[in-house]
Amino acid sequence: MAVFEGNNIKRIWHNEEWWFVLEDIVFVLTNSKDPKQYINKIKQRDKILLNGWVQIVHTLDVQTLGGNQKMNCVNIEGAFRIIQSIPSKKAEPIKLWLAKVGYERVEEIQNPELAQKRMKKIYQKKGYSNDWIEKRVRGIAVRDELTDEWNKRGVKSKKEFAILTGEISKATFDMTPNQYKKFKGLKNQNLRDHMDDLELIFSMLGERVSTEITRKENVKGYKKVEDAAKRGGKVAGNARKETEKELKRSIISKENYLSESENKKRLLEK
Repeated sequence: MAVFEGNNIKRIWHNEEWWFVLEDIVFVLTNSKDPKQYINKIKQRDKILLNGWVQIVHTLDVQTLGGNQKMNCVNIEGAFRIIQSIPSKKAEPIKLWLAKVGYERVEEIQNPELAQKRMKKIYQKKGYSNDWIEKRVRGIAVRDELTDEWNKRGVKSKKEFAILTGEISKATFDMTPNQYKKFKGLKNQNLRDHMDDLELIFSMLGERVSTEITRKENVKGYKKVEDAAKRGGKVAGNARKETEKELKRSIISKENYLSESENKKRLLEK
């Protein structure tokens, strides 16, 4: 369940993201006694939305008190699109927020530095230290460079990107990202948001070396890109093992920041 203004909205984890029951969303925002009929009226009013309905709304098996039921569900993007067609006072704050976010996005396109500043503020509010934030932001830039190179060289599908990322992670940490998340006790959280400084550094190293190999050898096609990814990860993996010998401890940590912020844990360690 997700809770909005004291009302429950059923949800299900599907395709690596949350999907929410459409009828629950409509009921919360309209107090309609017949959400199904209200949804039909939305579709009649908004013909453009109706034409794209099958791309936005998916029928999924949702767990309810009466057992699993097939229900119409939307992801967050789909929910926002439908909310735009709901003439309700409760929907107005969400519409205003969407307008604000849209404006900020246009600002960021014109001035990319604003996006980085906003990102840093978000991490600060979550309790991360400035030192950690700098590494995280740098890691995002390194990752973007790598994925840009992959895209140029024929890697297009999300599945291929995920496999390549998994190969670098396996070579660096002896675990795929999914295995690493389970090791840290995470579910749908972002793995790198729960890495400490050294874990972030070795993640960056594996991806950066993979980028350099890909460029230096001008590799093309998935198989050769995959080989470069494995070799880049291996460099980081060897460096990690040498570091562990010197420090006499594992770099790979079960620690996460679910209960305590990174900054608080850092202060406690000192």
